[in-house]
Amino acid sequence: MDQREKEYEWEDHFGVNTAAAGDTAAAPRKSRKTGRKVAAVILIVLLSAGAGFGGGMAALYYGQAAMGQVSQNITINPDDDINTAEAIAAKVLPSVVGISTSSEVTYQSFFGPQRGIQSGVGTGIIVDEKGYILTNSHVVNDGEAKEIVVQLTDGREVPGIVLWNDKNIDLAIVKIDAPNLKAAELGDSETVRIGAYAAAIGNPLGLAFDRSVTQGVISGLNRSITVSDGRSQLTMDGLIQTDASINSGNSGGPLLNSKGEVIGINSAKAQSGEGLGFAIPINTAKPIVDEIKSKGEFQRSYIGIRGASVADYLQAYPDAKLGTETGVYIVQIYTDSPAAEAGLKEGDIIVELEDKKIETMTQLIRDLFRYRPGDEVKLSVIRNGREMTFQVTLTTMDESPELPESQQTPQ
Repeated sequence: MDQREKEYEWEDHFGVNTAAAGDTAAAPRKSRKTGRKVAAVILIVLLSAGAGFGGGMAALYYGQAAMGQVSQNITINPDDDINTAEAIAAKVLPSVVGISTSSEVTYQSFFGPQRGIQSGVGTGIIVDEKGYILTNSHVVNDGEAKEIVVQLTDGREVPGIVLWNDKNIDLAIVKIDAPNLKAAELGDSETVRIGAYAAAIGNPLGLAFDRSVTQGVISGLNRSITVSDGRSQLTMDGLIQTDASINSGNSGGPLLNSKGEVIGINSAKAQSGEGLGFAIPINTAKPIVDEIKSKGEFQRSYIGIRGASVADYLQAYPDAKLGTETGVYIVQIYTDSPAAEAGLKEGDIIVELEDKKIETMTQLIRDLFRYRPGDEVKLSVIRNGREMTFQVTLTTMDESPELPESQQTPQ
């Protein structure tokens, strides 16, 4: 049965420790996932682990390499007479890092509002020898971490800075300055098939079990989950599902194919039910990584709308006649934006981007990362029951007029 047709119980769990004036604050968070036909209340585990976690299980554990030593390049042929997980570990472990963060937080205690330090632990993967590390946005507290320390496989600990992050797709790039780094090989998530071999590497339950290797298969594709930070909800779709064991602290770690290529970034798991882990496809991150490697920064493309998934709109207005059950309902079009100049109107429903079907707002956000500012894209929309096409020239957020405050990031 498709996981979207069955009700599951999940847990949202950052595993962070917050302390001030002798108090400890922990705020479990809940979220709701709405399927196309069935509404299910779910909780999601975001897989960063707090400092001080103990217990858990590590599948394979490898000692540290010599200080500063770069491992030789390894090519894996799955047909060779060698344990696949062992070969993957030898190839990829030098590229896997631990990420420890500290963030200032304010919380309520018996004595009123208190300030404290929130600590977290996650995982990252080196994607360039110049020190660019790919991880989850929530691992670095969505760019709000006060301090970031990166633990390398050879034992070095170096400070890091958040070069870029986007909460909408839960990805971030951390930059470190260190010699002798080994970059992982990125695969093609479009070629991933259900039943294929999969391995996960990360720091489950904290750095006590750093760089643990687990293996399984690809259990599903194009999965959708909903997460919450206690203030707003975020639906993540297009995810890869795996039964390779992942736990708190695995966030930002690589999901790998049988060749040791990164095909996803581990992001969430189910709390009730075994073998339900989810990863962001690596092809979502590739254009971001490529531009940051070449230019040192990433500029996001922007069309100038505030929208909502049609499924969410229909839940709020079940009697609405939109002419479609999927797509993005345009709630607002910003003045002088690319969408306004192209002739889009509020109430239009975006159903295709460059002839690719768009079903949700999250998918539109994700797919726009494939295009650069200045690109002209074709949008297919439904207006008053009739399908129309528009050519929209994308810009950057910096080139667009000042936008009114909104709970949702303009797209």
